[in-house]
Amino acid sequence: MENQRNWHTKHIESLSFGNRIADTVAKGMGSWNFIIIQTVLVVAWMILNMIGFVYHWDVYPFILLNLLFSTQAAYAAPIIMMSQNRQNERDRLHAEEDYKTNVDAKKEIEALAVLLKNIEVEKLDKIIQILVETKKDYLPNNDQ
Repeated sequence: MENQRNWHTKHIESLSFGNRIADTVAKGMGSWNFIIIQTVLVVAWMILNMIGFVYHWDVYPFILLNLLFSTQAAYAAPIIMMSQNRQNERDRLHAEEDYKTNVDAKKEIEALAVLLKNIEVEKLDKIIQILVETKKDYLPNNDQ
């Protein structure tokens, strides 16, 4: 039996290395793990810079931290948008495949309805034929 690939497999196989990275980054940045880890790092950054006894590498109002967030946002936004565009393309392909499947199913159902109608007509014709033959057997014959 031939191994058939569905639309999802075809879509994944068509992704380039960069597209896969963008999807991975978008998936990671859209998770609770990322939010929790980033929150812990930001709180640690602020605490270490506020109570640091020897060296404050980013004193209040944390200009370096703001620069890091700006840089992160500058890269994250287009990467996430690329991933969303691919998601939209994937959804469009999925909708097209669903439509094709629905059209094929409709054609099969219509063909089955025609076959069932023909079977019913054939049954009715046989019943009528049997009734006519039975009627002939029970009616008196006028030829005698």
